[in-house]
Amino acid sequence: MATGFFAVFDDIAALLDDAAAMSKIATKKTAGILGDDLAVNAQKASGFASSREIPVLWAITKGSFRNKLIILPVAFLLSAFASWIIVPILMMGGVYLAYEGAEKIIEYFFAHKPEQRKEILKQMSEEEILVIEKQKIKSAILTDFILSIEIVIMALGTVLEKSLPIQVIVVTIVAILATIGVYGVVALIVRMDDFGFKLIDKAGEGKSLLKSTGEILVLALPKVIRALTVVGTLAMILVAGGIFVHNVHQIHDFLHFLPSMVAELLVGLIIGLIAALVHGVFMKVFKK
Repeated sequence: MATGFFAVFDDIAALLDDAAAMSKIATKKTAGILGDDLAVNAQKASGFASSREIPVLWAITKGSFRNKLIILPVAFLLSAFASWIIVPILMMGGVYLAYEGAEKIIEYFFAHKPEQRKEILKQMSEEEILVIEKQKIKSAILTDFILSIEIVIMALGTVLEKSLPIQVIVVTIVAILATIGVYGVVALIVRMDDFGFKLIDKAGEGKSLLKSTGEILVLALPKVIRALTVVGTLAMILVAGGIFVHNVHQIHDFLHFLPSMVAELLVGLIIGLIAALVHGVFMKVFKK
């Protein structure tokens, strides 16, 4: 009896050891998409009033955890019983990401300038601003859902040959690390200026290293957010383009002479612009 009891512990230890080793591999495989996820979500979580940044980020983080709770069991079931449907789901998600990226580019050139947006926000009531905030949160959670599918599928792809328990452990670990890691870093970024102001206050009058560091953090935040907005937009287009380039062999063969990043960017941009055009036409027809 005792021998059987310790044998169970030995099996569990071996399982966890395999899961830990595969988790490292899966995390490395998904490092690129996690970087994209960070850039996209930092861009999505910015642009709110300072007092609303953490509540908004927490709402998006909770939405991200709910996304994982939905995606993980579905991914395991599809992998076991309907693996053929995974690629079409990825491609539908790719169209949405491409549309989101293309929409940001269109907004940059044709929508209200930042100064105009600030004036418009000043004229809005608190209820109207909260409605816009809720819309942005929903958009961020939906984008997170698409990126989470990509992360989960890529992690699952590294352990398809392993047993189901190892698949469950590894992919779950990667999904949890993705959420905690990405949104933890985003929280640090969006609160950078507050930390800088605290350093300035602590330093007091006169020049000091503490005060200089605080001033750098305060001045750097708008530049970091602008940079992440650009990176996040490119990330969405690249991820979308990559889904199509790697899963549609005709596109891959047609653009094989281009560097992979250029091909993915081109494909993602074309798909995004087409999706934005279709959406625009549909909205006009629907309004009529």
